[in-house]
Amino acid sequence: MKLKHLGLALFAVMAIGACSDSEDDGSGQTDTFDRKALLENVADNIIIPALQDLSTDLAALKISKNLFIAAPNQANLEDLREDWLAAYLTWQYVEMINVGKAEEVLYSFQMNIYPTNVSDIQANMNMVNGAYDLTTPENNDAVGFPAVDYLLYGTATIDADIISFYSSDIKASSHQQYLSDIIDQMHSLTTTVLNDWTGSYRDTFVNSTDNTASSSLNMMTNDFVFYYEKGLRANKIGIPAGVFSTSPLADRVEGLYSREFSKELALKGLQAVDDFFNGRSYGGTTTGSSYASYLTLLRNNSGTSDLTGIINSQLNTARAQMNLLGDNFFDQVNTDNVMMTATYDELQRATVLFKVDMLQTLSISVDYVDSDGD
Repeated sequence: MKLKHLGLALFAVMAIGACSDSEDDGSGQTDTFDRKALLENVADNIIIPALQDLSTDLAALKISKNLFIAAPNQANLEDLREDWLAAYLTWQYVEMINVGKAEEVLYSFQMNIYPTNVSDIQANMNMVNGAYDLTTPENNDAVGFPAVDYLLYGTATIDADIISFYSSDIKASSHQQYLSDIIDQMHSLTTTVLNDWTGSYRDTFVNSTDNTASSSLNMMTNDFVFYYEKGLRANKIGIPAGVFSTSPLADRVEGLYSREFSKELALKGLQAVDDFFNGRSYGGTTTGSSYASYLTLLRNNSGTSDLTGIINSQLNTARAQMNLLGDNFFDQVNTDNVMMTATYDELQRATVLFKVDMLQTLSISVDYVDSDGD
């Protein structure tokens, strides 16, 4: 678990590097990189467009949810599932964003904590007139995409029985209300975060270029590395594969109940990392100022190895290994877990490149601690 931006004052004292875009980078080389241009590209071409797309996807999910509740049938269930997956795939580009309002409202904790807690979901649905508070930390594992996954796929083994929970079952109304409430909450949270970015926070973000622990540049860099290390490498692959435990934990996979999207979600998460690192616009192919170009400048100035090329090569290797996995990670862990651990190993090699080599080159200190023993 991440202790977000721990001890900023302490790290501000410890941080190595420049307070302007043209001071010494800590290695005797002059850092002339335009950090504001990097933050502008990240904000305007990656973060805000991704949030806008997610907001659109979740609005569509609300519509399909309302149609399903009004008429619980196979066609409407399939439409609802399709819109859930579309939004979940877009979420993979948003999850690493944990600054501004997203950090304040614990956005990611309310959107994608898995495995979801079925007991908590059932207890909530048993409350009279929906007397639950979905915003409390105790409900973080009973809301968001994983909870919807359970409600659309996991309540029964065949679709006809799942549909009955929303139509003929004695508790159909509570199932309908809970499904509706958690999807509405996801859209509301996303609207809040998006409005923050398109309001005043965007300018605050792009102008915070100093190399200090509390600057936008350093916090966003740490969030990016944290997502890669924990959200992608550990949560999607390492934990289910049993890397941090005495045995594999197949029930910890993302998309547990739908049982066919784990690989697709993981590949999308890896692509989001690739795009962010290389400054590639969301949903497009154009690139702008990026961590890749920043590293290239600093490494060229110091006459050291091409870290950008090494990172991109390793991401490609990890992607190739991940593509060898089956679509269903639950089955993959149970039938051939060696392939999962091999994928973890390739992802881990890039973790070292990001967390050690990249951060040292940028003279940025790690601002988080974790407790998974890796």
